[in-house]
Amino acid sequence: MNTLATPLKSWPLRQPIAFLILAAIVWFGLYQTLDPAAEALVAALPVDRASHLGGALQFFFYDTPKVLMLLTGVVFVMGMINSYFTPERTRALLAGKTEGVANVMAASLGIVTPFCSCSAVPLFIGFVQAGVPLGVTFSFLISAPMVNEVALTLLFGMFGWKVALLYMSLGLGVAIVAGWIIGRLNMEAHLEDWVRDMPRIAAEFEDTGISLGERIQSGFNSVREIVGRVWPYILVGIAVGAGIHSYVPEDFMASFMGKEAWWSVPLAVVIGVPLYSNAAGVIPIVQALLAKGAALGTVLAFMMSVIALSLPEMIILRKVLKVRLIVVFVGVVATGILLVGYVFNAVL
Repeated sequence: MNTLATPLKSWPLRQPIAFLILAAIVWFGLYQTLDPAAEALVAALPVDRASHLGGALQFFFYDTPKVLMLLTGVVFVMGMINSYFTPERTRALLAGKTEGVANVMAASLGIVTPFCSCSAVPLFIGFVQAGVPLGVTFSFLISAPMVNEVALTLLFGMFGWKVALLYMSLGLGVAIVAGWIIGRLNMEAHLEDWVRDMPRIAAEFEDTGISLGERIQSGFNSVREIVGRVWPYILVGIAVGAGIHSYVPEDFMASFMGKEAWWSVPLAVVIGVPLYSNAAGVIPIVQALLAKGAALGTVLAFMMSVIALSLPEMIILRKVLKVRLIVVFVGVVATGILLVGYVFNAVL
């Protein structure tokens, strides 16, 4: 048994290009079967396809494997790319850059680096030690969880490239501007004393020159870590989305998340902040809300607040930031999210 396991496990390392081609063919082949497979599963059950329950089950049976396949594929590819962006390399890329340029770089790096809100404290400490300006650090910490491969993949799979590109542009804009504003306020005194007193270290990295096979292994590790962590959120999010999709009347949802209600955007932000979720869990709910008549700007504001201003992240950041700086951070980011919601409700 063990003698067979070793060569099978090492095959992607020995023939990386052949493995990638075969994996892509299998992935695309399976993806094409999702819709007929979901319809067949519903047809095999003792439910009417045209009923609310039939619609909810079809939504769940189709979206669950679809989201998991999209997530697995992109996380695998991003895991290979992320092998170039260790925390040390990220700090080195940002250290020493002029403010403004560094804010743009930091927000852009947030898209391709595998860091989430749970990494906030160690990353924050590392950036401070490397001499990265406070505002630049915040641009990265806002962008990394909000504009990540999971969010963009699911948005692309469910709404198409235009909405995914729109979300990426909005998220980057909020991260860049919010970080720049925080940097202009010169609030370094509101870091916790032990963080400010830490010795500075040089931001350096070494190019390890790892092989393509080892980068494939990095992709496997990312899938195991990220998909293994978020799949419960995906199931819950799709189940909630299926319920909204089939049981919630369109007029009800449009009444408090539509364009006409001026208070819908701030309400969406307030509702989103205490929720503990991530892109994988919230995007299926977003899909169902939009299908039921909710306005795009309102839903984007809700999604951004859940991902970028979650209460757990604020609790984690409290270890390194004083209350006033956390309040400023939340206020600046929330203002940017509100503007995004109102602008897109006005123009779309």
